Amino acid sequence: MATSEAGTLRLGTSRGRWVLLATVLGSSMAMLDGTVVNVALPRIGTDLGASLASLQWTLNAYLLTLAGLILLGGALGDRYGRRRVFLIGVLWFAAASAACAAAPTIHVLIAARAVQGIGGALLTPGSLAMLQAVFHPDDRSAAVGLWSGLGGVSAAVGPFLGGWLVDGPGWRWIFLLNLPLAAAVVAVTSRFVPESRNESAVVRFDVPGALLAALALGAITYALTAAGEGLSPAVWLTGAIGLLLGAAFIAVERRAAEPMLPLGLFSSRLFTAVNLVTLCVYAAFSGVFFLLVVQLQIVSGFSPLVSGLALVPITVLMLTLSARAGRLGKRIGPRIPLTVGPLLCAAGVLLMLRTGPGSSYWADVLPAVTVLGCGMTLLVAPLTATVLAAVEVRHAGIASGVNNAAARAAGLLAVAALPSLAGLSGDAYRVPSAVDSAFRTAMLICAGLLVTGGLTAFATVRGNVLAPVDRPVAEPDCEWACGTTPPLDPGHVHTDEGPATGSAAGPSAG
Repeated sequence: MATSEAGTLRLGTSRGRWVLLATVLGSSMAMLDGTVVNVALPRIGTDLGASLASLQWTLNAYLLTLAGLILLGGALGDRYGRRRVFLIGVLWFAAASAACAAAPTIHVLIAARAVQGIGGALLTPGSLAMLQAVFHPDDRSAAVGLWSGLGGVSAAVGPFLGGWLVDGPGWRWIFLLNLPLAAAVVAVTSRFVPESRNESAVVRFDVPGALLAALALGAITYALTAAGEGLSPAVWLTGAIGLLLGAAFIAVERRAAEPMLPLGLFSSRLFTAVNLVTLCVYAAFSGVFFLLVVQLQIVSGFSPLVSGLALVPITVLMLTLSARAGRLGKRIGPRIPLTVGPLLCAAGVLLMLRTGPGSSYWADVLPAVTVLGCGMTLLVAPLTATVLAAVEVRHAGIASGVNNAAARAAGLLAVAALPSLAGLSGDAYRVPSAVDSAFRTAMLICAGLLVTGGLTAFATVRGNVLAPVDRPVAEPDCEWACGTTPPLDPGHVHTDEGPATGSAAGPSAG
């Protein structure tokens, strides 16, 4: 199909269904990877003799390159062709997945995960952007809704599939699973998806900004992770370098002709406030999903399969109720959902303190994840809708991308810092009593972050910014930035306000 046919495809046609399948399979690769890796961490640590810090880097190496490069990946797709960059990302992701599966040591696995994150940064923005660019305007909302729902199903299957693979043929198969998926994505995309690009996109890319962002996040993440072994001079130095690189990033963005992060967006008080809420709640979510799986396997004695299934109720709740939460936010305004949602999540996290040696899934785990899932359902859709409503329509794509990157960065830093703050380091994650003590401290910290997010929303969000107004609809060529969620993601949850990122299965979503 030629580029000129983009924007005319109807969802009810055979070709339209093939295009939808290609985008769903592509995003599912990243979603499945995010959910299954968490479940496998304890077994990876045992098989490769990894320390807790190495397991943290198994997650964070991927998140680091993904968070640092996802905005650049979207811009590349806009300029050089979304299908082309999407296919490169899929092949890159598959090759890195094969390297992960073959990794003989934990250090090789960490390096391969970093490479995998680059592939994720190329394919993730293109999945939704191709839908927006290819389908007829009358079918876009329906296509995004189907994409969200089917993507959510893949996220729900992920914990079950990951647990089954870890208990059965082994953890390496969670990465090999991406190879047949990638082959199918390439075949369908090459045959049925038309090329699309933004012909007015600039040729210049903010490569210095992307590199500084990745280096700053990397240095700070290293310092936070290494702090678990003690606050040595090297830790302080690395942390200081990370902060300096962060300051340099801001300076570069102020002067860049086409910045990766337009700082002018933060002149909106609401946009700034909602991103602060995002940082708080997604840091908490990432910490919870990282440590809960370890707690269930090491302390409570659950199998990887049961540990993965423990989080499925959250995905189910978000899939079934998020659209209603979006409509509620539009009707009453976002202030109440953005306040009550994090507070309800905090209650669910506090209920997790009941998990420990000999815990029952039905009596101890299920009530906690159900309350957490209800809070996330109430929170996630209005949160993203408010981010989009806080800026002019023409900036909706980049605003969503900034919020997406904020969520991923929050997850990255939380996974790095939380074990150190909770007193867990080295090989202590294999000792049930040490894990149990650290888990309780970490859950209190996460609950505090959620309460902070809720109170921030209560103090800063005013009026009903989600009420319908007469304004032009955003053109789809800036929608690449929506991507798929933090960390955290059962896929975008479609609401009346648009696609909203959310997580139900783990802190790494790709």
